[in-house]
Amino acid sequence: MDFSNMTNLRELFAAGGPVLVLLILLSLYSWAVILERFFKFRSSIGMSRKLIAYCRHPIRSDNYEKVVDGCTKRLTKNIPASHVILALVEKRNRPKTELKEIADSAIDWEVTKLQRKLTVLGTLGSITPFIGLFGTVIGVMHAFKDLAGATASAAGASVVAAGIAEALVNTAAGLFVAIPAVIAYNYFLSKTNYFGKELENIADEIIFQQNRG
Repeated sequence: MDFSNMTNLRELFAAGGPVLVLLILLSLYSWAVILERFFKFRSSIGMSRKLIAYCRHPIRSDNYEKVVDGCTKRLTKNIPASHVILALVEKRNRPKTELKEIADSAIDWEVTKLQRKLTVLGTLGSITPFIGLFGTVIGVMHAFKDLAGATASAAGASVVAAGIAEALVNTAAGLFVAIPAVIAYNYFLSKTNYFGKELENIADEIIFQQNRG
């Protein structure tokens, strides 16, 4: 067994200190949110698209019983499209302006539910580089303190260089947390915005069909 890697890890954690431990915990939390949202989006949006495709023909043929039946069966699975479509179909005899308000409210609510944990990713993407920089500053201060206490024969320059190099691990760790969080935040935000447009399209179809009839 190679113990050199274990020694290097101990040195790495010792160099990073409590800040590195905090960044590791934030990284684990960030990835937990990313994975949870990924599977949530894949399930909710994927099943919503199937429901929208299923409902299009019955809506155009005024077969609302089939639409209600299809949406009701999917309510237990908490599919966003089922809430939006059902809200409109059940109140389809109301004026167009009122239906539009109902659609906007339902769509905003469903999109908001999908976006509810994205602020966590946005916040982590913004603050973790600064947390890493804070840890690096502390490490540099310790390095210069070691330099001040070094004897003339202790090669002071090498002492401070080694200390700074070790302290930079916090900056790297901060970026390691921030970059995936920012990428995931932008990806999920784009995904929800596009999905919101899909919900608007099916809502407009229902409103148009009702007013046409």
